[in-house]
Amino acid sequence: MDKNDLLTRRQLLKLIGLGTGAALSPIMITGCAVDPVTGRQQLMLMSPSEEIALDRQQSPYQFSSDYGTVQDPQLNSYLDRVGKEIASRSHRPEMPFSFRAVNAAYINAYAFPGGSIASTRGILVELDNEAELAALLGHEIGHVNARHTAERATKGALANILIASASIATSSAGYGNYGGLIQDLGGLGAGALLAHYSRDNEREADALGMEYMTRTGYTPQGMIDLMEILLQNGHRKPNAIELMFSTHPMSDERHRTAIQNAQGKYKSMLSAPDHRERYMDHMAGLRKIKGAITAMQDGESAMRKKKYLQADQEFSKALNIAPEDYTALVMMAKCKMAQEKNDDAERYALEAGRIYPQEAQAHSVIGVTSIINKKYSQAYQQFTEYDKLLPGNPEIGFFQGLSMEGMQKQKEAARYYYKYLQQVRQGSQAQHAYKKLKSWGYIK
Repeated sequence: MDKNDLLTRRQLLKLIGLGTGAALSPIMITGCAVDPVTGRQQLMLMSPSEEIALDRQQSPYQFSSDYGTVQDPQLNSYLDRVGKEIASRSHRPEMPFSFRAVNAAYINAYAFPGGSIASTRGILVELDNEAELAALLGHEIGHVNARHTAERATKGALANILIASASIATSSAGYGNYGGLIQDLGGLGAGALLAHYSRDNEREADALGMEYMTRTGYTPQGMIDLMEILLQNGHRKPNAIELMFSTHPMSDERHRTAIQNAQGKYKSMLSAPDHRERYMDHMAGLRKIKGAITAMQDGESAMRKKKYLQADQEFSKALNIAPEDYTALVMMAKCKMAQEKNDDAERYALEAGRIYPQEAQAHSVIGVTSIINKKYSQAYQQFTEYDKLLPGNPEIGFFQGLSMEGMQKQKEAARYYYKYLQQVRQGSQAQHAYKKLKSWGYIK
């Protein structure tokens, strides 16, 4: 094959970073609906069934962007049990709520409109008791119940939610332009699928969260303490909490309101339990590697600033504490790619895939490192595995085609490129696919 037939490493990295702009799914106008919290009529573009469908379509990509659900069934069972107990006492107990911890190191929690709620390892190690967890989950349940996603869609902010499901979710933060694949192999960084709530949305979710947690028997002090934790981390770890502050605007006013409500409306519940020991028992495993989580936060911050040697040191520190941590291994693989140490990148990515084969992100990273290292058969296998785990992403088909092109299997590559162009018409990937189909005689 002519050396100019395939993309150069520089072109590949540039191409992968640009992403695509697949068309958004149409949303039916459903007219007026009753707000499940206030009981008032409101104009809504999305029905409850559409909220659930959107959730099921999009949330798996965000969870993978956050390095997947933690590999601790007992921890996830605990979070799900606490969350569902609170949700059962909320305004929409019929919603299919589910709760999980995700492996990301940054500090955040988020909800999709159908009730899929996640908390990162980064925030869980900052909490001190179950009442604080109840406040966190109650707040997210409040967003779901008040239908804030549908409300934002109605006001024209749907683009923040309906990022095309074609995007490959592979990182928890953007790292610049050195090879956008390290950012996200398709333009989807953490938070791209998440609603950016207004301050009014946050106030309502705060109020609902305190209402739900006290109904469930927790002290409202948990909400006050949660606010203090977030404000303190905003000063101590601004890089680790910036995404949460961008999607969940924080303020001293929210903290003051929590104090007023706890000491006023919910004063009788201040002596209710916080279940600290129970929380600490369930978080013991995470707290043992808190140093690794902090190092990953610092490494991500260094990556965003293109300080790759510093990031390398931080990820090494994380792996010294937790040598088989999937997230740290994938982060290190991306860091090695940024330094053009492709053999090292492939080694770390392969180890991550061995440790957590059910999570898609490592397979995409292995696929890209394999293309760079001209291991096209391995690349094809990894992208195919990704597609099995997280199907429905046309960009995966593009990379399968690129792998086939590298193996000089023109007919197979053309089939993948043609299918890709049926779904995506813009961007450098589409241009590459079209150019190849035309040069091969499949398009006149």
